[in-house]
Amino acid sequence: MKLAILGAGESGVGAALLAKAKGLDVFVSDMGQIKEVYKAKLATAAIPYEEGTHTFERILEANEIVKSPGIPDKAAIIQEAIKREISIISEIEFAGRYTDAKFICITGTNGKTTTTLLTYHLLKSAGVNVGLAGNIGESLAEKVIDNKHEYYVVELSSFQLDNMYQFKAHIGVLLNITPDHLDRYGYDLNKYAASKLRIAQNMSGADYFIYNNDDDIIRNAFDSAAFGGTTIPFSLQGAAGTKVLCEGTHVKVNVKFFEGDIDASRSALIGKHNQYNTMAAVAVAKLMGVADSQIEKGLETFENAEHRLQVITVSKEVTYINDSKATNVEAVYYALEGIKQPIIWIAGGVDKGNDYSVLTELAKEKVKVLVCLGKDNDKLKQAFGRIVPVVVETTSMEYAVRMGRLLSTPGDVVLLSPACASFDLFNNYEHRGQRFKEAVEKIVLKK
Repeated sequence: MKLAILGAGESGVGAALLAKAKGLDVFVSDMGQIKEVYKAKLATAAIPYEEGTHTFERILEANEIVKSPGIPDKAAIIQEAIKREISIISEIEFAGRYTDAKFICITGTNGKTTTTLLTYHLLKSAGVNVGLAGNIGESLAEKVIDNKHEYYVVELSSFQLDNMYQFKAHIGVLLNITPDHLDRYGYDLNKYAASKLRIAQNMSGADYFIYNNDDDIIRNAFDSAAFGGTTIPFSLQGAAGTKVLCEGTHVKVNVKFFEGDIDASRSALIGKHNQYNTMAAVAVAKLMGVADSQIEKGLETFENAEHRLQVITVSKEVTYINDSKATNVEAVYYALEGIKQPIIWIAGGVDKGNDYSVLTELAKEKVKVLVCLGKDNDKLKQAFGRIVPVVVETTSMEYAVRMGRLLSTPGDVVLLSPACASFDLFNNYEHRGQRFKEAVEKIVLKK
């Protein structure tokens, strides 16, 4: 069998290595430049590849194509493959063919990385033989080569879900659906919702679908009557039929054979959105047989990923928080809602058609200074100029942090939560977050 792989990033190279291990005739093609670390992996495995182009003749000889999630269907090579009726799948679909492990899959517009890491932490710390993979930045296909785990916790983007067909999750989690990436879905929210709901496809009676019962889009899009698995809705608002509920600092699970009452008061995660993330992760842990006491210990010891409401330091009673991953308005809403102290808010970048009106009341209540960090700050200034007492703008991260230090008083929070993409001034959100951390260390901590 001939397999062509489009995209030589983490997922593409992982799929190539698995294909080679299984004896397939594999070729890798990337329109961009391949990172040296991935070239080395391909060379070591003697896998042929090309970069900077797609050679149509060679790619279209394949019986099947594994497509990077970043490549849109409108790409010329994809359109030609569709015309020729060549099967196009995702790395996750491909990896699932070569393991009997069970998958715990997590998606949502916001919160999926935190929930994936927390779920993995709760299970691993309780002794479950579990691996971590997917959109978190680790190739499932490459992990399947050694196949050391009974379970995998897999973060899935909508783009990965789009090219999954036979793959099945044992436990699927859908956190929320808000408008994002709509350019890939014809600016149709229903199509985006349908993509997210593929997390529940192919499930049978022994499988579980955990979803946010407070999310109107999920409730309207999900056909529970036609669903083949067991539904486990979670809620902060006590919605009808809810099986996982957050009451104060306690998460209560009421699923037959899997009841629990977990004290989450020692968790470091803040904000309403993290209550939802915690409910989902706790529900998975209970379904996996983890005891309440083990879950409570795991919540206490969990450390979130970088750039997601990450506390950099506390200096002179001012807390500096890196939330660079907040590239849309909904993510910023969660940050502003969750922080109880006065805020010096650093925001801005490449606007993705943001509607800032949902942040108006929170900004009026909590934000004392807005530092606009971007090349074009007009929309931010128009939205908050009459609401926030002090608004300044800059294209320098160091200046933004310096303003945070100068304008803050004890008890304040200096929050980087941009609501925008990073590409005007930075390579990506990680680069932006790292520059924030470096500026805090230099200006605040004097390192």
